[in-house]
Order: sequence, then C-alpha cells, then structure tokens
Amino acid sequence: QVQLVESGGGLVQAGDSLRLSCAASGLTFSNYAMGWFRQAPGKEREFVAAVSRSGITTYYADSVKGRFIISRDNAKNTVYLQMNSLKPEDTAAFYCAALPWGYGSSRYDPSKYDYWGQGTQVTVSS
Repeated sequence: QVQLVESGGGLVQAGDSLRLSCAASGLTFSNYAMGWFRQAPGKEREFVAAVSRSGITTYYADSVKGRFIISRDNAKNTVYLQMNSLKPEDTAAFYCAALPWGYGSSRYDPSKYDYWGQGTQVTVSS
C-alpha cells in the first residue's frame, strides 16, 4: 500500500520559513518524480514545485521561484519543500504527490500524479 505522509506545516508570520517533508512508502521512490501542490479555500489545486527522479532537476511556479526549494533524499524516500520569505498568500493546504516515469512533461498537471498525501496546512499571518 502506497503512503505519502506530509509533515512540517504550521502557523507562521510573514517573512518566516518552514520546511515541509513528505515520507513515502510502498513504492519504488526513485522511479517517481515528486511534486508539491497547494490548495487554498475556494481555489483550485495549483502546482508549486517538482523534482526529477534523480533530484538533479527542479521546477517551480513563478509565484514561489526564488523563495521555495524542493529537494529529495532517495535513500530516505523523502521529498522536502523549504519555504522561505513566506507571504500571507502562501496560506494553503500543501500536498506532495508522485508522478510516474514517463510523465515528466506533465508535471504541472495534478491529474497525472498517481499518489497523493493527505496534506499539511500552512498558515501565514501578516
């Protein structure tokens, strides 16, 4: 049974940092690109960042470029999202997801991801 478990969310002030983690089990982690998405109340789920299977290549939404860093540790089956200079508009539930091999060009499309975590809430106060 595949499980993705996010952690690290919380309530912070604008300008603070948070590091999200997503621990994967039940799948061959290194066979999947990994992505982070977020969803604010009343809004659609949106792409935040993705990392290739090797961890060498990363992709970011324009809204987080220069502030967020995605990384992965294949030995620990874990993907991370370091979030710096947080803004109130970053407030959302954050989800990690696993993208199967061969769908790399579809990294921005949540429907292409096979597995999802339950989400972790990030709230940024002004």
